[in-house]
Amino acid sequence: MAQKIVVTGAGGFVAGSILAQAGSAVGLHAVTRGKPLLERPGIVWHAVDPGDGTPVAELIQALRPDAVIHTAAIADIDYCEAHRDEAERVNVAYTRAVARACAATGARLVHCSTDTVFDGETGQYAEDAPVHPLNFYGETKVRAEEAVRAALANAVVARVSLVMGLPVLGVGNSFLAKMIAAFKEGREVGVPPNEIRSAVDVATLGLALLELAGHPFTGTMHLSGNDRQSRVDLVRRVARHLGYPESLVVPKDPGNIPGRAPRPRDVSLDNTLARRTLSTPMAGTEEGLDRVLALERKTRRGAQDSV
Repeated sequence: MAQKIVVTGAGGFVAGSILAQAGSAVGLHAVTRGKPLLERPGIVWHAVDPGDGTPVAELIQALRPDAVIHTAAIADIDYCEAHRDEAERVNVAYTRAVARACAATGARLVHCSTDTVFDGETGQYAEDAPVHPLNFYGETKVRAEEAVRAALANAVVARVSLVMGLPVLGVGNSFLAKMIAAFKEGREVGVPPNEIRSAVDVATLGLALLELAGHPFTGTMHLSGNDRQSRVDLVRRVARHLGYPESLVVPKDPGNIPGRAPRPRDVSLDNTLARRTLSTPMAGTEEGLDRVLALERKTRRGAQDSV
């Protein structure tokens, strides 16, 4: 395990899982725009407006960490489609600056990419499958991957599937949290019926990224759950596992919503390489959900104990 790790995008959903699960032997430097979100020994917070990535690159050069886990990105697909200059700056230029700083300091880089670099025509994509994004967000992530590989021969590009979990810091971009809130109120949840994913739970994802920060593996790795299924089937399984009526899950075709970027049909990922390489076990839907709930309870107890 790397001893000093910089985590970018530390106010986000995935980074929260990393910060909450890192062992006490790891010195974490959390980079975010705002105030600290998790006060814990071993975490040093850096409030940085990343801009094009230059301020974060300068921080990496000053800290000289063992590894950087780069989670920062604009991941809202429709927002990226409408705000292309900003998406290019955050998703590509920022990543390029971080990668070059890692190359200059010898830090290991674990870069988080996405399943939407693929067009969704076949599904069960292996790491060497040709990329062909259908929307601007996917295009920026392809260019970010290229920037990482150009700067570093020993980096990790971790392509991440749809992330299932509860935010342990702040609000986060959690579809599961929104679903559970609706279920509790007896409200229906509309879900696109024709999108197939291999969702990964955020607890497992955080541990896998931490492991990769200190692992000898280099190259591209797919971090996904073990179940390939439609988003409707995923949400129905979640509802059933949590004790809510499956009837609250309603297939809803988004149709031609103005401003909605194209979505690939089936970007399920083949996680064979991750299962063979990492000691962190990938999970199926129910097991992953149990890990998420356990992490949320643990983090909530820790927050109460620190008050």
